Amino acid sequence: MFEIDNEFKNANVPRTIRFTDALFEELSRIASENKISFNLLVLQCCKYALENMHPRKKS
Repeated sequence: MFEIDNEFKNANVPRTIRFTDALFEELSRIASENKISFNLLVLQCCKYALENMHPRKKS
């Protein structure tokens, strides 16, 4: 289950990423409701996605 924590508070590698309006609004709402930054939420979503990916089949 996805849970909010503060593991990424010291993230320091800047990158530019583009979101659709709908995804940005939903992520912003969730971050606000959980009283965390948008950036922290995105980092945690990425970590969760990587940890829960199905392994790739070898070709």
